[in-house]
Amino acid sequence: MSVRPDLRNVAIVAHVDHGKTTLVDAMLWQSGAFSAHATVEKTGERVMDSGDLEREKGITILAKNTSIHYHGPAAKKLGLDDVTINVIDTPGHADFGGEVERGLSMVDGVVLLVDASEGPLPQTRFVLRKALEAKLPVVVVINKVDRPDSRITEVVSETTDLLLSLAEDIMNEGVEADVDSLLDVPVIYASAKAGVSSLTNPGDGNLPTEDLEPLFSTILQHIPGPTYEEGSPLQAHVTNLDASPFLGRLALLRIHNGTLRKGETVGLARHDGSIKPVRITELLRTEGLERVPAEEAGPGEIVAAAGVEDITIGESLVDLEDPRPLPLIKVDDPAISMTIGINTSPMAGRVKGAKVTARQVKDRLDRELVGNVSIRVLPTDRPDAWEVQDRGELALAILVEQMRREGFELTVGKPQVVTKEIDGKLCEPMERMTIDIPEEHLGAVTQLMAQRKGRMTSMANHGTGWIRLEFIVPSRGLIGFRTRFLTETRGTGIAYSIAEGYEPWQGIIEQRLTGSLVSDRVGKATPYAMTNLQERGSFIVEPGSEVYEGQVVGENPRGEDMDVNITREKKQTNTRSSTADVYESLTPSRKLSLEESLEFAANDECVEVTPEAVRVRKVVLDSQERFKIAARQRRGQH
Repeated sequence: MSVRPDLRNVAIVAHVDHGKTTLVDAMLWQSGAFSAHATVEKTGERVMDSGDLEREKGITILAKNTSIHYHGPAAKKLGLDDVTINVIDTPGHADFGGEVERGLSMVDGVVLLVDASEGPLPQTRFVLRKALEAKLPVVVVINKVDRPDSRITEVVSETTDLLLSLAEDIMNEGVEADVDSLLDVPVIYASAKAGVSSLTNPGDGNLPTEDLEPLFSTILQHIPGPTYEEGSPLQAHVTNLDASPFLGRLALLRIHNGTLRKGETVGLARHDGSIKPVRITELLRTEGLERVPAEEAGPGEIVAAAGVEDITIGESLVDLEDPRPLPLIKVDDPAISMTIGINTSPMAGRVKGAKVTARQVKDRLDRELVGNVSIRVLPTDRPDAWEVQDRGELALAILVEQMRREGFELTVGKPQVVTKEIDGKLCEPMERMTIDIPEEHLGAVTQLMAQRKGRMTSMANHGTGWIRLEFIVPSRGLIGFRTRFLTETRGTGIAYSIAEGYEPWQGIIEQRLTGSLVSDRVGKATPYAMTNLQERGSFIVEPGSEVYEGQVVGENPRGEDMDVNITREKKQTNTRSSTADVYESLTPSRKLSLEESLEFAANDECVEVTPEAVRVRKVVLDSQERFKIAARQRRGQH
């Protein structure tokens, strides 16, 4: 096997908000990637988070790659003037695990970023396990060492323990792991925001004195260059897809062997085993954040190729005379599903230019299948609705939000778990949840988790007034959990979870203890009606907004639904009263986001999504029909 010393392919992985994207930005600036691009200014925004949703939510949703040309002292030690470092910025949230798995299939090593205060958290475990299963070398970066609450020595110890426990887990499953290398993992101490790093512990709360040179030199020293077989035919793996308004669909490729040239005719190895001749019309190499044309690309390089309109993720480009297809990318099974269909409410089609037909919705879901390997779209008993399965509630909510911004009107069902039968038993997906809370909320949170069939596996008190709890809990127990959790902890609690396999069905879980206030007619919500009704519950619609029969307008503290007339107006009379203009104060309505609406919806409710509004409604809008269904269900129970 030959090695390319002038190239490194590395993925930066971490938990949500531990600073991956900030570190990639700092690496780009310090390597001079933007010196030739005067239009890029250092405004404080993360240049790698390019999507609107990514900037709004502050998380990475799509894995992205960039290229850094490093000319520093570490390159000179290798006898090279220039080393290209291809960096994959992966999402930290387990719901986007398909992006992580694709990212790891493109690289030869991993930079693991850990917060100097929070330490390794669940998503750290998720992405690190994937890296160890792929036998990728690891470089640990302890980030945010200048935090006043940093505990660097303890976090290094926790990270080493995590590496060894994961290695033990995968070895117990029959997968080999290099334990000796894990005992000697290099550790870098850094502050990505300040753009500084060090090979030695600067002490809690202190900034390192050097720039990112220690990080660059450690990457070159500990992460190997790509290996390839000399003289082997072309093998290139499609790991992601993009699109260009000028070139059409672009396939992002990692070339494992051989050379790919512009204008060349190669073979496309399909999922079904067939091989189809295709012509590469354009070849693009990444320089910083831009793609520049290239005539050819060799082993280990990550490039974009145009000219193959029907290419999909996991397929391979091979030599037509000696085809050797690469294995398909394997991703974990989806755990959560929801029904997505056309908008069936009385307000459907009111937004000018909205996409409302079943064909448009199905075409959009089919397009999502092309670029998202972790999603599945299945038919239902209705021709205008489909069951969409993915890793988690957040991933599905992101898809619906993207469709809403593209002008679609949808009816979205409440998220459900995807069960499977194992050894003749009905099993459901479980999650490992890590919770950080102030000490005073311990009782309330443990009681909340017990109601949702969660069992505690560990509890640790760091001595700072905060407690860390770990639970194994059914995935369906976490549907609607976050709102209750934030209420119980008064907004101070932090909770994260990752998949933990399947276990036998855990029994009935009470999802929502409150009922709904449901509008019994069409009209506009009036302040007069809402003032009289606010003793009955809280509202999720604003005064003056249009409502229809069957729309959920508020929450009833009692565990039953209540039909209300929220459109009632005050009767006008000719008699003047000294109190005529005196009104009670109306409590402000709670405005629910899309994710909050999906959590809030009860089992017999769904969410209407339009470009202008998100509404919670009953699946069956007619109150008489709902009453008959409830009566039939009660008779069936007795």
